[in-house]
Amino acid sequence: MRALLTICASIALSLLLWQSVVSIFSLPHYILPGPFRVATALIDNAALLSEHAITTLIEVVIGLLLGSTLGALTAMAMAYSRPARVLLKPVLAFSQALPVFALAPILTLWLGYGLGSKVAMAVLIIFFPVMSAFLDGLLRTPSGWLDLATTMGASERSILLKMRIPNALPSLGAGIKLAAVYAPIGAVIGEWVGSSSGLGYLMLLASGRAKVDLMFAAMIVLGVMSVTLYLLTGRAVDRLVHRYSDRVA
Repeated sequence: MRALLTICASIALSLLLWQSVVSIFSLPHYILPGPFRVATALIDNAALLSEHAITTLIEVVIGLLLGSTLGALTAMAMAYSRPARVLLKPVLAFSQALPVFALAPILTLWLGYGLGSKVAMAVLIIFFPVMSAFLDGLLRTPSGWLDLATTMGASERSILLKMRIPNALPSLGAGIKLAAVYAPIGAVIGEWVGSSSGLGYLMLLASGRAKVDLMFAAMIVLGVMSVTLYLLTGRAVDRLVHRYSDRVA
């Protein structure tokens, strides 16, 4: 109950500050619309916003699942094989040095304006945090455990499956939680570059038509969707990690 009251108080304070800025500086609605105007746009365009939000949500969820799976598998391969770590680390580091906006037009050219290019953008953004966090956890297995397993004749595969992975599950969970925050960014960037639907597309369309209140409404929907996805993903990941850890223990 206290957490709910804190959230409501924070929202009320933010709205008050927002309206105060608009009123004090007499900002026109095409520069910064007030909260009431944005709320009206939310209500009047609820069906339109829902339609585009569903498109973005599908892109984000598919990208999150694919990116997390690919990142986890890559981390396992790199932890299992030292040559894989040596070969893949420079390539992965170079891929992260490239600006995301520079890759978005290329992906749109290759995959078109549909779902594929947006999912690919989300995967590119999600992949590295999940892989990096999980790999770090896999490589931080206590050395005493590894020495004991080696002494008892355990294979590298057994060590990976029965020691490294259970020990690294919290790190994987942290990476997936972080990915849930980044996933909407990738999808929206893809929609900005080229799309015919989605919240990113709707924001560009509203901006071009000077409907700033609708643009803010789309941003709010995106923010609420992102926070909800983060909370649901975090809860699901925590439960899965706890359940698997109990089984291993």
